[in-house]
Amino acid sequence: MQQPINETRIVMSDPTALGVFGLSMVTFVAASAKMGWTSGVVYLIPWALFLGSIAQIWASAVDFKKNNYFGAIVLGAYGLFWIAVAMHWAISLGWLGAVGDKADPKQLAFACIGYFIFSLFIMVAAFEANKVFAAILVLINILLPSLALSILGINHEVFGPLAAWSELGISLLGFYAAGANFLNNFFGRTVLSLGAPFGWIKKGPLPITKPQVVKAAA
Repeated sequence: MQQPINETRIVMSDPTALGVFGLSMVTFVAASAKMGWTSGVVYLIPWALFLGSIAQIWASAVDFKKNNYFGAIVLGAYGLFWIAVAMHWAISLGWLGAVGDKADPKQLAFACIGYFIFSLFIMVAAFEANKVFAAILVLINILLPSLALSILGINHEVFGPLAAWSELGISLLGFYAAGANFLNNFFGRTVLSLGAPFGWIKKGPLPITKPQVVKAAA
């Protein structure tokens, strides 16, 4: 007689609140420098590494296991972004050795442009996630090109403040999204609304329409 097979499954909680909180914290601290409330990037690096990077990448890994495609890709992509930014700051400060005369910090601008291109696709999906995530992605797509143009020295007096205010907006909306996600999951119901999806693009395959057969007149 064949023995029954016992299967053990590990159920993991939704990591979205932690991942979004990590994004909110690092953008809040980084915005403080852009707004002129603080100065320098030395003390931004720990927040970029631990909150912006590790928190988001860990949440992304959990979302991959939970088959949450949106959370896995988005949190993973931006978590890796903050590792790269932290490394950029550390290199510019000479933490990894002397920086040669051929180093060009403007390369960060092109990285921002690359992330902006990908974020446009993420924004389309965010419109069908919820309204708060959609607003965050709109602000991200203001921040990234503004930051790139500012780094390149193009109209810094306009794009510098625009990058600062959009990053601050990302952090504040992110705090709300993280808190709402935490409370909604804890209580098992909607305590704080994130806003219904716009419903502009339906998920799933398009319905197949059967061709109409026109009968010839006898």
